Amino acid sequence: MERFELKYGCNPNQKPAEIYMENGAQLPIEILNGRPGYINFLDAFNSWQLVKELKEATGKCCATSFKHVSPTSAAVGNKLSDKLKKAVFADDIEGLDDSPLACAYARARGTDRMSSFGDFIALSDVCDLTTAKIIKREVSDGIIAPGYTDEALELLKSKRKGGYNIIKIDANYVPEVQEKKQVFGVTFEQGRNNFVINNELLNNIVTENKDLTDEARTNLIISLITLKYTQSNSVCFAADGQAIGVGAGQQSRVHCTRLAGNKADNWNLRQWDRILELPFLDSIGRPDRDNVIDQYITGEGEDVAADSNWQQYFTKQPAPLTKEEKQAYLDTIKGVALGSDAFFPFSDNIDRAKKSGVTYIAEPGGSVRDDLVINKCNEYGMVMCFTGMRLFHH
Repeated sequence: MERFELKYGCNPNQKPAEIYMENGAQLPIEILNGRPGYINFLDAFNSWQLVKELKEATGKCCATSFKHVSPTSAAVGNKLSDKLKKAVFADDIEGLDDSPLACAYARARGTDRMSSFGDFIALSDVCDLTTAKIIKREVSDGIIAPGYTDEALELLKSKRKGGYNIIKIDANYVPEVQEKKQVFGVTFEQGRNNFVINNELLNNIVTENKDLTDEARTNLIISLITLKYTQSNSVCFAADGQAIGVGAGQQSRVHCTRLAGNKADNWNLRQWDRILELPFLDSIGRPDRDNVIDQYITGEGEDVAADSNWQQYFTKQPAPLTKEEKQAYLDTIKGVALGSDAFFPFSDNIDRAKKSGVTYIAEPGGSVRDDLVINKCNEYGMVMCFTGMRLFHH
């Protein structure tokens, strides 16, 4: 297939629209089901690059959940604890522990479930039936992977009344070294960002504490590769083999850090017994449970535990959740990794990171205030690496 006509571009008024190879070659994809759109393909091609690089860097199968050309999370195929299985609504998936790919997607989808609603999925490996079972019951726009088992493909084709977007990517495809795009009729050209993120990037430790564990290295690599395909400015918290909070597209770096930190806090709080034991009515589906849990944890929006509201969601009224109780639980969290796509210009980012249990940091360095940031890390006993490489993505 040399060209594929799209229904429309980013918006319905942007017609005609298509994708094609400028050199006249065949597209490196097969569309196995559905009719993906312009934004679907932007998500698909960015997300595929992420999981391909993450597998190359870690040697593990991995998955990501994308929305509007940024990842909500990315994860490698580590097994989930019983609490995490329940927190991500995957505790009833038979055979989950036997499928690293399913574990990876359960993590990626479950990290920030509200943002992942209607996601585009990328898998590093052939989609198996267990992974397809998780995807089947979630609200999702489509998937890209290097292949699908017959059983998985049959199940996925039944989604969205048979219209689910399923793309097979040529895993051996290598794009040209120069890339182009147009803005306002002006053509931009640059070399592709082929910078390799690996363990060697983390060797320049600039803090007094230089105890960077193997697990922390993996989490920092996950964070940095996630950032490579996140709209900038961006900051990413990672733990336990997955991105747990992504702050994307903010003009101020501390706002990225706050946004990502709040998402990381939410991920940790969802595994708290207090949240896992919320007495939901059986009639409340997963998307509504996500909204209620988010409102209960954050205190934003409707007071779902109020005298006049709780009966809509619960079999009995939950006790109010105080700021002090939440912080006391979060104070027990340690060992979180944090990556930034550019240097931290002020130490307030480190203060915010500390509140979410960050112990390990990777950032390019190069700020005139690097000494203040390093001193703040030393104050908290953190380990910080200077990578020397910015990871802006637009």
